[in-house]
Amino acid sequence: MDPYEGFKEFVRGRQHALMRTAYLLTGDAPQAEDLLQTVLMRTARHWRKLAKDGNPEAYVRRALVNEHISWRRRRRAETLTALPPETQAGRDPGDESLHRMTLQQALMRLTPRQRAVLVLRYYEDRSIDETADLLGCSPGTVKSQTSHALGRLRVLAPELADLLHDVDPEEVHR
Repeated sequence: MDPYEGFKEFVRGRQHALMRTAYLLTGDAPQAEDLLQTVLMRTARHWRKLAKDGNPEAYVRRALVNEHISWRRRRRAETLTALPPETQAGRDPGDESLHRMTLQQALMRLTPRQRAVLVLRYYEDRSIDETADLLGCSPGTVKSQTSHALGRLRVLAPELADLLHDVDPEEVHR
């Protein structure tokens, strides 16, 4: 029996979604590719057991978060040198791009754990329990990390107040 049976199909079917998660964690396409490649190489070694257990994607997502956090501990954080231009009161087509760039820069200044919580909770729309399971922590930790991360984003990027205002503080605890 081939120990990698089904692995290629899994990667083909889920690589784009996993790459998006890796990119949101790292904020850099080449680093995201390296992160995903590292995790997939480890996943391949354990594929038979993971496929038998029935949820290899959950394993890969958790491994992405864990590997990203361990990478961040090993290397020094980059220093941001340029601030995005001031946002205008009126909406134009560039506003959305500017918000994305500002948000990305602010996310990169959060701790890896805080960034992972926000990516899982708001980008991947995971529940508190799912996020806790993926991060290997308690639901209470997810709630507090989410609250701290959103508060930090409000300080780091006050120009995103209209976007962050839409996040209901009560939703953080549900």
